[in-house]
Amino acid sequence: MTTVLITGTNRGIGLEMARQALAKGWTVYGSARSAVTDPDAHICNNPKFHDLRFDVTDHEAVRAAAAGVSEPIDILINNAGIIGPERQATLDMDFDGFAKTLAVNTLAPLAVAQAFLPHLKRSRKPRILTVSSGMGRMSYAKSDRIAYRASKAAVNKVMQGLATDLQPMGIAVVMLHPGWVRTDMGGAGADIAPSESAAGILAVAEGLTLEGTGQFLNWDGSTVEW
Repeated sequence: MTTVLITGTNRGIGLEMARQALAKGWTVYGSARSAVTDPDAHICNNPKFHDLRFDVTDHEAVRAAAAGVSEPIDILINNAGIIGPERQATLDMDFDGFAKTLAVNTLAPLAVAQAFLPHLKRSRKPRILTVSSGMGRMSYAKSDRIAYRASKAAVNKVMQGLATDLQPMGIAVVMLHPGWVRTDMGGAGADIAPSESAAGILAVAEGLTLEGTGQFLNWDGSTVEW
């Protein structure tokens, strides 16, 4: 049976992915900075859910969490992310906030992937999926939320490089645009529900093979222009 690690399972798409993965009968390791709380108790009372508590920017804590997991990981989903500081225009930048955005959205996915790489290597079909954003496309020249956009463009490049390096090991890596989702980050006016995005991402994860490694995909499996 499949074992998945999902970061950022405390809310939004991450929480919904954990719910749906458990409904499939998967074993789920979910991470957040504090204990995961699910108002419907579908997660917390499920014996297949394991609550890992770490801040993705605390690389020592990430490595310690990995050391505490004994079983192979089949799928790693880097989902944790932030929208960035209030001031993030090219002409008015909160540089400390920009650095934090990069730490969470760009550096952390690589740190988590490195920490859990030994677990992925023990899987018969290891896969890494990183939730990115279409806002990070280099072909999309808008400048609002530039710290967020830059962090997602950067993580796309980092994960593309990771895909190149892990391909000889049989580990597939893709980046995913989750869609414009009705979450705290996406807002109430967004296009799709978290359940729809989560279902699409898990379907991509299930079907991902080495033939698709290094791609930038939509939540529905279609390709995204870089």
